[in-house]
Amino acid sequence: MKLELIEKKPDSIAHKTPILFVHGMWHGAWCWDEFFLPYLVSRGFHVFALSLRGHGKSEGREKLRWNSINNYVEDVHQVVEQIRDSPVLVGHSMGGFIVQKYLEQYSVPSAVLLAPAPAKGVLAATMRVLSKHPLAFLKANLTLSMYPIISTTALCKEFFFSSEMPDRDIARYHSQMQDEAYRAYLDMMILNLPKVSRIKTRMLVLGGEADNIISPTEMKSTAESYGAELEMFKGMAHDMMLEKEWQKVADRIINWMNNHN
Repeated sequence: MKLELIEKKPDSIAHKTPILFVHGMWHGAWCWDEFFLPYLVSRGFHVFALSLRGHGKSEGREKLRWNSINNYVEDVHQVVEQIRDSPVLVGHSMGGFIVQKYLEQYSVPSAVLLAPAPAKGVLAATMRVLSKHPLAFLKANLTLSMYPIISTTALCKEFFFSSEMPDRDIARYHSQMQDEAYRAYLDMMILNLPKVSRIKTRMLVLGGEADNIISPTEMKSTAESYGAELEMFKGMAHDMMLEKEWQKVADRIINWMNNHN
């Protein structure tokens, strides 16, 4: 599988453990390259961000609808195998769910979950979307396409960003978003939930108190499932890597890695 992989390497590596970033639904590697990758490189980290199959510049767009979470785990494993030193995995939203599933089978030094899709599944998140936007939810299920959920800039702002995000930035980010695999959504609902007892990797869970997709309660539950550290950021919405105070999130990851890796 030909996958888009953005790699940035500092002139002088201050941290021997690289970081691999895994995006969430509707996104691609681009969401990490806006702020996180250049910032972490400036701090001496060797960083990577992939676009899962059917996303960004990766191949497979024509088969996107039926991509499974297991397919995405294969994509992460393919990239990890290309990296000389085993990386810390950082997954956002669905990417956090993929990281959980990856850790059922494989070992990495540690993992960071940003606003992760819960270990218990996305039923509660689904019901929130249904209650607020029943027509968009109906269209998504009738067409087997997840794009109607975020098809307008207004929906994009509601689900991903805080009220302080400028409209011009929301429009720019929304223009890069795309459809998502309906099968992967079903996997996160009930078909392929993480087997928590198999996962022993040390984790950090970070979330935003103003997240309109994954609730603080759900993020707390995921952290408790793994005995992971949890920190919630006041006023921050779902797209933590693009929010106005993204640097606080990046610095928290850096500090945690310095303390534990």
